[in-house]
Amino acid sequence: MRLIASMRSLCFALMMLVLSAASFAQISISVAFAPPALPVYEQPLVPGDGYLWIPGYWAYADDDYYWVPGTWVMPPQAGLLWTPGYWGWGDNGYVFNDGYWGPTVGFYGGISYGYGYFGQGYEGGRWQGGQFYYNRSVNNVNVTTVHNIYNTTVINSTTVNRVSYNGGNGGINARPRPEEQAAARERHIPPVAAQTQHVQAARANPELRASANHGKPPVAATPKPGAFNDRAVVPAKAAGAPYKPAANRTAQPAANTPARPENGVPRPGRPAPSSRPEPNQPNRPPAAEPNNRPEPNRPPAAEPNNRPEPNRPPPQPSNRPEPNRNEPPPPSQRPQSQRTPPPAETRPAPQQHPQQKPETPEEKKKRQPEEQKPPGV
Repeated sequence: MRLIASMRSLCFALMMLVLSAASFAQISISVAFAPPALPVYEQPLVPGDGYLWIPGYWAYADDDYYWVPGTWVMPPQAGLLWTPGYWGWGDNGYVFNDGYWGPTVGFYGGISYGYGYFGQGYEGGRWQGGQFYYNRSVNNVNVTTVHNIYNTTVINSTTVNRVSYNGGNGGINARPRPEEQAAARERHIPPVAAQTQHVQAARANPELRASANHGKPPVAATPKPGAFNDRAVVPAKAAGAPYKPAANRTAQPAANTPARPENGVPRPGRPAPSSRPEPNQPNRPPAAEPNNRPEPNRPPAAEPNNRPEPNRPPPQPSNRPEPNRNEPPPPSQRPQSQRTPPPAETRPAPQQHPQQKPETPEEKKKRQPEEQKPPGV
């Protein structure tokens, strides 16, 4: 019976490794802007013997970074340690290098995640006799529940900062050591299923987005994977550095452009036409508009002479009402361009008969005998 139970446990462990390997296979992406700084937070208590600390980090999805809280995880098997993932500069962008389980801790970019991960190796504990012993100087351990402990002071020779990426502008300038290069060639085991579910839950939480928490996530660490609502959840004390949103991540609205005038010809100072040109006649010229203004740079037409000529009878008054001088003249009386006015009509002057002079007495005497003569004489 014990043999059957052992085989069942072994089959279950192999199945978990297969599921973890399937979830571990993912496509790396390159991000043009660096992740935020690591937030400042406290480590929750170790929930029990055998749990190892997995530090929190910034992941990327949906055009934004999101915080994956640090947590305590049971390793896939005894004797394995966790190498954290890290962001590194390459190919004109920041690429994330996934973490893994292995017999020794490899290179994780020189990032100081804290609580035993200070940029090189791991100082938070060690395996001994198939059991994990915790270093109380860097871990939050309750000695009443956890008995495998020791206390070793860790001297951190690296500069303590909150930078979360290697290389690039402002990144950590660190290269793998020979022992870390050797660790990269060892057998690796991908994250367990609990870790994968933990990352998926963080991605689905909008409060963990960097654009929402500005580098200070409300859930910075959990006692166990996925326990975001546990009473032992630890919020971030502060952001690791002032949050700077990435520039040009969203499209700018197009500038408003003025409406194109009809036929593509601007007409300043004129109102828009009441109707558009008929379809299938794109270049139809607009109808001529009446021009009530005198044409510029032309001399005015000669005004008619209404004065009477000498020895001419005055014109008879007209009974028609005088038109309003402010109104424009009718079309028939508009001055025509480049026309010579007709010559004024010439009338012959009236003939004046000479007045007769009075007769002298001598002429009167001569005329009287002729008048007194009888007819027929």
